[in-house]
Amino acid sequence: MLPLLLAFQLAPAASPMVENTRAHLRIERKSIPGDRIPTPYGEILLPPRARPNRPLPLVIHFHGAPWLAEQSIRHAMPHAAALAVQLGAGSRVYAQPFLEPSAFQSILNALNRPRGPIYLSGFSAGYGAIREILRQPENSPLITGVLLLDGIHAGYEQPEEQRHPLPADIEPYLEYARKAASRQTRFSILHSEIFPGSYASTTETTDWLLSQLGLRRKPVLRWGPLGMQILP
Repeated sequence: MLPLLLAFQLAPAASPMVENTRAHLRIERKSIPGDRIPTPYGEILLPPRARPNRPLPLVIHFHGAPWLAEQSIRHAMPHAAALAVQLGAGSRVYAQPFLEPSAFQSILNALNRPRGPIYLSGFSAGYGAIREILRQPENSPLITGVLLLDGIHAGYEQPEEQRHPLPADIEPYLEYARKAASRQTRFSILHSEIFPGSYASTTETTDWLLSQLGLRRKPVLRWGPLGMQILP
C-alpha cells in the first residue's frame, strides 16, 4: 500500500516550467470493478465478490483524487473496501466534519457488516480529519493503522521565534504513536522537506514526535517509487 499511495505526491498539475533532468512518471488510470455504498463523505468501493456476512478491511483515505486512492488501495489490498474522501483544500475542511464522533461512526455504519481492520491514510491537508478521529476516545481504539503522506502540520508555540510546534495540534498523533511503538498498531509518516514558514513543517512535527518518544532517525538514502528518493 505504501509505495502506491506515495503517488499522491505526484498528482498531475499544470505548470509552465519544464524540468528534464528526472523522469516524471504518472499513474495510469484504470477501471476498477466493485459495488459501491454511499456515505456522506464519498462512496465505499467494495472488492469483487464481497460477502455481506464477512468482515472486510476498510481503508479510508483523506485528500486526493478518489480514483487514484481507490486504484492504489485495490492494488495493494485486493480484498479491502476503500473510501476516498475529497472535501477540498486546507486541513480545516477535513477536520471540521470529524469533530463529531458520529461522523466517523456513520462511515462504519454504512459498511453494514462485521468489522474488520480499519486503516486511515491522509495526504497533506487530510491529516486534519485523522487528527480529529484519533482525538476521540471511542474511535481511536478502532484504528489498526495510520499512514500520513506529507502531513502533519501544526501551529507554532508563542513566541513564534522559538519555532516549536504547538503540542495541542500533534498530541492525538503522539498517543497513537506510543501504541505503535509498543506494537499495538501500525503508524507510518512520510514527509517532504518543504518549510512553510508561518506554521510547522511536516519535518518539524515528525521530529517533535520522535523526540517525545525518545527515538532517533537512521538516515538510509534509497530510491522510492516513480523515481523519488526516500530517506527513512
